[in-house]
Amino acid sequence: SYVLPEIKRIGSMDLADEVLDQITSPELIVKIFIDWQDERLSARIEYHYGDIIIDPFAPDSPDVTENKQILIRDREKEQVIMKVIEGTPFKYNGKECYIEGEEDTFDFLFISVPRLEEKAEIYMSGGVRSLILPQQYSPVTRIDMDRGGNLLEISFDMEGIEGEEVRNILQSVVEKKKFYRLPNGSFLSLEDEGFQTIDRLFSELHMNKAQLKEGVMTLPVYRGLQVDEIMNGTNHIARFGKKFRRFIQDLKNPDTLDYEVPTTLNATMRDYQQYGFQWLKTMANYRLGGILADDMGLGKTLQGISYLLSEQMEKGEEKVPSLVVCPASLVYNWKSEFEKFAPDLDVIVIYGAPEERISLLQEGKPDVFITSYPLLRQDLEYYEKIDFDSLILDEAQAIKNHLTKTAQAVKQIKAGRRFAFSGTPIENSLDELWSIFDAILPGFFHNQKTFRNLDNEKIATMVRPFILRRVKQDVLKELPDKIETVYQSDLTKAQKELYLGYLEKIKQETKESIRTDGFDKSRMKILAGLTRLRQLCCHPSLFIENYTEASGKLEQLLEIIENAMENKRRLLVFSQFTGMLKIIREELDRVGIGYFYLDGKTPSKERVEMANRFNHGENNLFLISLKAGGTGLNLTGADTVILYDLWWNPAVEEQAAGRAHRMGQKNTVQVMRLVTRGTIEEKIYEMQQKKRELIEQVIQPGEGALASLSEEDIKEILGI
Repeated sequence: SYVLPEIKRIGSMDLADEVLDQITSPELIVKIFIDWQDERLSARIEYHYGDIIIDPFAPDSPDVTENKQILIRDREKEQVIMKVIEGTPFKYNGKECYIEGEEDTFDFLFISVPRLEEKAEIYMSGGVRSLILPQQYSPVTRIDMDRGGNLLEISFDMEGIEGEEVRNILQSVVEKKKFYRLPNGSFLSLEDEGFQTIDRLFSELHMNKAQLKEGVMTLPVYRGLQVDEIMNGTNHIARFGKKFRRFIQDLKNPDTLDYEVPTTLNATMRDYQQYGFQWLKTMANYRLGGILADDMGLGKTLQGISYLLSEQMEKGEEKVPSLVVCPASLVYNWKSEFEKFAPDLDVIVIYGAPEERISLLQEGKPDVFITSYPLLRQDLEYYEKIDFDSLILDEAQAIKNHLTKTAQAVKQIKAGRRFAFSGTPIENSLDELWSIFDAILPGFFHNQKTFRNLDNEKIATMVRPFILRRVKQDVLKELPDKIETVYQSDLTKAQKELYLGYLEKIKQETKESIRTDGFDKSRMKILAGLTRLRQLCCHPSLFIENYTEASGKLEQLLEIIENAMENKRRLLVFSQFTGMLKIIREELDRVGIGYFYLDGKTPSKERVEMANRFNHGENNLFLISLKAGGTGLNLTGADTVILYDLWWNPAVEEQAAGRAHRMGQKNTVQVMRLVTRGTIEEKIYEMQQKKRELIEQVIQPGEGALASLSEEDIKEILGI
């Protein structure tokens, strides 16, 4: 290409007064004439000073007019114009300025001309104007849902352009080209906002270019809010179908929907829980999944049960089972909650020996299966054969590491709707969130590498519709001051053998004692036998020497403590057996968890000192003897109370819970009662509920509470 000649500058002139009237300096007007012939642009540039026309490329541009007037030219403006022209693709061959090639032609027409129009008057021939399409050729995106409501359908059109040509244009957009040349020779700029929005759509949603050939592109329905977010706030023309608009409205405002809470639900749901139910139903309606991330103690289980009950009621006789997977320590808690809130549902716990589990899976046809993460992994080949309606992953942080066999097993389950329940979906890194989403909405974040390249704000925007989280501060007005929960566990095999043996022995001794000595004289002997049974539920080594097997309840407690530590909860653990507290201490020492310990031998001064240290944040765990710590302590630094073993008198348990649930407590207190399934502990708990008013009136501490129990009560407890 040629370098344009430099404009000649006129130096300062000494002018006599008599020739001043011969000087002229009219305003400079720059005119550029552009023509198009034989796939070639040519341009003629003229400087107009009134009637004087100057060719800037002429070697001798006049500074004196024909009538002898001296022309003062606007050299500064001329230089600006020439710099702009030098920045264009024009070449100069000594005779004319010209442009050849599609790329340079496009750059000049769509980039250079808008800049030149600010400095000059542009005159285009008809041939040049035919190269530039009018504004009406902007793309239009149409978005709706398919008939089944499972997929988004996206199509594109442009007025006056055939469908096949539109697809070719979009292919050029995806290939990051600046323009598309239509068959009539016109240039279509692909750099305006309309096409850039489409480019963003393809890029962010990883849309498949091959689908362009089919005319209508499909996406998973969970991309709907991303599509809506991309389209809104731009000048791009988008046409949303009726079903798609309804879908967006439903996801943004689930509380406006009219899903009825089942009338058979045996619970009164609070406002925020009803909202959670509506959210779960909305997601399920569109076959979506999500994370119910409510704070610990806000009733995620109840919301899940109300949802599953509603789903089964809608299906009627067409029974399609759902699956609840949870930590082993919560399996029977879920079962108990189903029995309490939704007794009409047929619920089977897949637990026990391998043969028993497989038999239940193959022969059982319940509304809901419940199992643990470890057992799901072991029995995966049988779960893979079942098509579940819904999958609920409780305490879903169990699959936060996508490389574990547990996480991989969960992802093999076939379920139309998949939900994760977790108060802490992110504990250490965002990778944990990716792993959970990979289980509930496979493909939502594409691969992990793509996810890691997203900034936090983008991730937050994407997940917002699919995570429902409420914390206590937000719903405190809707909460009771105290939430009470029963956690059930199983006896281990060794425990069960010991328990059944002792139970039979105590039954015979009790019947014989009542027959020979009468009930009143037999009270203390009966109490001793019942205490042995309760100790077996806690841990057999409390009175059996050299017992080396495990305890189901202790394993459950350690799992609860681990989960609570991860959730930054602060715990009080009560037991009436100091020997049990010693066993717990040994386990805590083994795993390196710090704690305070208090029993009847702790001096009063130390009690107060430890309480103050705990309330100020030192350690997150306090082990307390029920008798020693049931009164006289202020431990408002705790938000969770665990009653490891039940006491005859629930009033004593209320006093223990009152160590944390008292004036000055800013958080809702959760009280957990640990009950061993199928044992005397269940009987004690049932009796507490039946006779709460009566038993609460019993003031006698310790074993004296047994005086309030009748002979019929004892027989019921022992099953005699």
